[in-house]
Amino acid sequence: MQSYEKCYINGEWVTPLTRKDWTLINPATEEPFATVALAGAEDVDAAVNAAKAAFRSFGATSKAARIDLLEQIIDCFVRREHELAEVVTLELGTPVSQKIHAPAALASFRQALATLKEYEFEYRLGPNTIRREPIGVCGLITAWNWPLQLLVTKLAYALAAGCTVVLKPSEFTPLSAIRLTEVLHEAGVPKGVFNLVLGDGPVVGNAISRHMDIDMVSFTGSTRAGVLIAEAAAPSVKRVAQELGGKSANVILDDADLKAAAKWNVTRAFSNTGQSCHAPTRILVQEDQVDEVLALLRSEADAVKVGNPLDPQVSMGPVVNKLQFERVQEYIRIGMEEGATVLVGGPGRPEGLDRGYFVKPTIFSNVTPDMRIAQEEIFGPVLTVISYRTEDEAIDIANGTPYGLGGYVFSSSLERGRAVGARLQAGRVFLNGAVSNTEAPMGGYKRSGNGREMGIFGLEEYLEVKAMIGFE
Repeated sequence: MQSYEKCYINGEWVTPLTRKDWTLINPATEEPFATVALAGAEDVDAAVNAAKAAFRSFGATSKAARIDLLEQIIDCFVRREHELAEVVTLELGTPVSQKIHAPAALASFRQALATLKEYEFEYRLGPNTIRREPIGVCGLITAWNWPLQLLVTKLAYALAAGCTVVLKPSEFTPLSAIRLTEVLHEAGVPKGVFNLVLGDGPVVGNAISRHMDIDMVSFTGSTRAGVLIAEAAAPSVKRVAQELGGKSANVILDDADLKAAAKWNVTRAFSNTGQSCHAPTRILVQEDQVDEVLALLRSEADAVKVGNPLDPQVSMGPVVNKLQFERVQEYIRIGMEEGATVLVGGPGRPEGLDRGYFVKPTIFSNVTPDMRIAQEEIFGPVLTVISYRTEDEAIDIANGTPYGLGGYVFSSSLERGRAVGARLQAGRVFLNGAVSNTEAPMGGYKRSGNGREMGIFGLEEYLEVKAMIGFE
């Protein structure tokens, strides 16, 4: 069993000043496979001091220098992409058949590079000069469900802006962050510009949020944790950008290709074992088409193969850990108690799997909008089918949760689909399963967060605005 006992601070792997041993469990086998040393608040102090010192020079680097740095990082990432993908499968359980995590992270690096090349940090506004300058030391706190992509989506734009970084990945998936740190070191990221502090939320996450010398915190995770981070950050009046929970609706209009909508919904929602804040977990169907859509959904769900993530024939692996397994099982029980009908799946492990945190792909029908399974984020392979009568009612149901991260519309009419999409309270809205891209801003309405990531909007999260007046 491997042991990882150090943090990365000021360009070196160092033993934490405060140490707590943490065991990583393979979600597919329930067996321990590695230990890591979680650090403490003193280690955050050391990392922040290194980042603050490094910012004096890195914050003043030229755009060309930062372009060169990102290009070097991308080259090193490509050489180790397969290794990075393997470690995500080990710690998260994503099947090898789903080549999603490392490519998504690489795409984020490449988009940040492309955005930086085109971005103008200074321009004229009437008699004034407007400058965009790096905000300073940034604390990045990331979730376990996309351990590489979430990290890179923040890091790449922080570096592009000229900021320095203190990163805390999830304690459940720290190995991908360790491997990425090796990539950054190999690429020649200057000392102190990037610092990795392993730890949990209550200790290291809290210390980052509270730290008076951290100028900005970017967090991805649950809404509950996001509230705690915002509260901790408030006394320092630092910028806080958050991507939080979601309960996204897929509004299938009555003129849609129902088979395509059902196939896409099952594929998208069960990808990464449903552990995605953007997952279309609520399927809204016109009441006269419910039976037809249910039959299509059942057929698609029956084709999902759950099992060993190392098997190339498997399309869905386990959830990340015992806590998440028990959470999903509890929501399945809640749905049944609320009176929803189990169309496919249900409680317990899939047949033939007696170990590992495997969940049956589950779809509920006869769901009403007020049920907990239709209101609360489950974060697993559980879908709810809700009927509607009119288009207005569908929009009201879609907008009728505390969340507003993603929205999806299926319609054969571009005009009609656009009109519905414009009324959805969500940061990203997709028509007919359109493929996501890294240039479009990502973020949420309501309790799904604030701020945006990716592309120009993602870069500007790490920049301050300065007006220069009279300097003609």
